[in-house]
Amino acid sequence: MPTGAAHSLDNLRIGQGIDVHQLVEGRPLVLGGVTIAHTHGLLGHSDADALLHAVIDALLGATGKPDIGVLFPNTEAAWKGANSLELLRKVAGAIFNEGWRIVNLDCCLLAETPKMAPHIPNMKKNIAEVLGIADDRVGIKATTTETLGFVGRKEGITATAVVLISR
Repeated sequence: MPTGAAHSLDNLRIGQGIDVHQLVEGRPLVLGGVTIAHTHGLLGHSDADALLHAVIDALLGATGKPDIGVLFPNTEAAWKGANSLELLRKVAGAIFNEGWRIVNLDCCLLAETPKMAPHIPNMKKNIAEVLGIADDRVGIKATTTETLGFVGRKEGITATAVVLISR
């Protein structure tokens, strides 16, 4: 490969993130920084926002950094009940300081209930605002697992994210 081509590829990185949280009674359901009225919420040390945790891990992976559990361990009281939009803001600030910028982000929520479609525009707005990008650079889709597995049994929610960054 010619040197110039290799150099231009050094300026692009892709990261992937995935997060899973159990649904439990007595917790708010927060996804993409949006609190969704539901009978169950996600169990976790922070606000358990699986979508934002997947986005954070995608960004960290793209830049070769340790994952969210290393940076914000569930053994530290400082992160108890933490707002994941603020965790995303910290991670985004760190990678922006290294000269990285978000090209685009694509996410998928796997949940049997509740219906996510009404909440996706606000999720996109929250994420785009924190990342300093237009919301058309943030894709969020939702699907069910057709009653299969732990998602289908309404025991938990999974979120995935893929990000392209450039420098």
